[in-house]
Amino acid sequence: MNITLFSSKSYDQEFFDKVNVEGGFNYNISYVEQRLDINTVNLLAEGQQDVVCIFVNDDASRPVLEALSAKGVKIVALRCAGFNNVDLEAAKELGFQVVRVPAYSPESVAEHAAALLFTLNRNTHKAYDRTRNANFNLENLTGICLYGKTAGVIGTGKIGLAMIRILRGLGMKVVCYDPFVNQAAIDAGAEYVELDALYQASDVISVHCPLFKENTHFLNKEAFAKMKDGVILVNSSRGGLLHTEDALDALASGKLRGLGLDVYEKESALFFKDLSNEVISDDLFTRLIMNPRVLLTGHQAFLTEEALTSISNTTLSNIKEVVETGKATNTVLN
Repeated sequence: MNITLFSSKSYDQEFFDKVNVEGGFNYNISYVEQRLDINTVNLLAEGQQDVVCIFVNDDASRPVLEALSAKGVKIVALRCAGFNNVDLEAAKELGFQVVRVPAYSPESVAEHAAALLFTLNRNTHKAYDRTRNANFNLENLTGICLYGKTAGVIGTGKIGLAMIRILRGLGMKVVCYDPFVNQAAIDAGAEYVELDALYQASDVISVHCPLFKENTHFLNKEAFAKMKDGVILVNSSRGGLLHTEDALDALASGKLRGLGLDVYEKESALFFKDLSNEVISDDLFTRLIMNPRVLLTGHQAFLTEEALTSISNTTLSNIKEVVETGKATNTVLN
């Protein structure tokens, strides 16, 4: 079984190689640093590859899938939960098996979202820079006490549930919204409310939902207008959920006290690369990272040893299941 990992980094190779051996898979895995798109398809040798393994910013649109099919690829294995970058209609027409990793250490992602919240609120990133320069001035470092405040969690799957438990542990009241009720969220102490009610009640909002056409940019000026003044918003899910321009306006007006992001709606051209010696031409992104009330990390919420092990194991297990049975539990296509 020949597998090619696109958008691969050193940590991908480390954990996939380890799980490949220790799990007894013993597949032939090749690693390609470039992300998959219509140009990099040519890095595959025709007729010699069975599986491509892709990540969040790889392009699996119809033209790319057609090119992969021509090279003999039969399985597209996502090593992430989201699949909005895959043209599922084209995949089905072309006979691909598309599998994903629906959950991988949800606590890891929730903990990172909490870290963004804590850092933004108490300005520890600014304090760190100051004290390194022997500046112990406390001006403009004031935060709020989260104990007793209300947190709104949008999306109550495994990651949202982990976030609810963290916030409840802080002594916060938690309200949540999801089209599908998760009894475990109720058992953890959260209360389901309508989305508008969540906006109106929350001092902190954390987003944990997948991206679909229907919810793209749902965090926009209309949503911000319904929120309390001075809310802290954290998004560690998908960049396209947030209308960035509207968020910048909400920061300028004081509607948002702080914005914590691990994702960005145009991140595919930026993230997972070292651009420190390049001029970034994305003006919207530049405005975002220059804003003193924005804290942005480069899609690293998943980056723990536990999550990387889980991703590797589930991905290779998905492939094995397809090869042995013709289908997989974690398939994206019905």
